[in-house]
Amino acid sequence: MDWSVVAMGCLLVLLGFGCRWWEQAKIRKGASPRQGVRLHLIPLLIGLGLIVGKSPHLVGAPFAVVMTADSLSLVLGVAAALVLGRTGEAAGRFWAVR
Repeated sequence: MDWSVVAMGCLLVLLGFGCRWWEQAKIRKGASPRQGVRLHLIPLLIGLGLIVGKSPHLVGAPFAVVMTADSLSLVLGVAAALVLGRTGEAAGRFWAVR
């Protein structure tokens, strides 16, 4: 079960990179970039948090490494929440103008 969490984190990281690539491809084709909306960061940060938070436990790392990884995982989770909040705020401004 634990390795499935790491695998899901890897899939989320790949999804984040895929979304970033998709946005860049659309911009190259002439679409206007969405200002302030970075949807690719949400799965990327959550995936990194899952990988960093679970991997040291699985490989039997020392306690100090596990605690550092857990702290970094918390920071990535808070960053993802902040990005999600800013994305929701930007979407709210977009729909309010329409």
